Amino acid sequence: MTLIVALRHAPTAWNRDQRLQGRTDVALDEEGIAVAARWRIEPAWADYRILSSPLQRARMTASILFPDAEIGIDRRLIEMDFGTWEGKRLADLRADPTEDAAAREGMGLDFKAPEGESPREVQERIRPLLARLAELQRPTVLLTHKAVIRALYALASGWTMIGKPPTKLHPNCAQLFRLGQHGTPVVERLNVRLEE
Repeated sequence: MTLIVALRHAPTAWNRDQRLQGRTDVALDEEGIAVAARWRIEPAWADYRILSSPLQRARMTASILFPDAEIGIDRRLIEMDFGTWEGKRLADLRADPTEDAAAREGMGLDFKAPEGESPREVQERIRPLLARLAELQRPTVLLTHKAVIRALYALASGWTMIGKPPTKLHPNCAQLFRLGQHGTPVVERLNVRLEE
């Protein structure tokens, strides 16, 4: 079985402001760069294949954590599209009855912001990548985004994304999965801390 390490990018100004970023290409600022510079990866990961989302925040994090590695870009690792909700705060959306946020969030894997993408669609987008990585049988680090990692975790755990997850995924941590023969993920280890 092939090991994959899923890492979320370091925080951006929009993360600190609790804004949905989605496909909006927000770069790391000085504070985000400093956070990534404090992270410590497990030594073995430096020899893994490194794949990143095309968005700046993921690519910048990858280059800080793996300065000597060749970093591949894979569009399938891009963040979930939050459509017209991008740039907005979830708390504000929940307070606005015209946005119908509660009903949308209650749809679990089929949640979709207006003009956006659902977690189920994210899973379908990453399945061919997981199958290819399983075929290559080479351990890989994926520098990606929160919604993508949650969709991957749901795929591995059977969580429907309705209600709380079986295990809460913490920030500043790596999530490890093993891929079966056809790329089906299973949980290996969750919440591996990157900060000492």
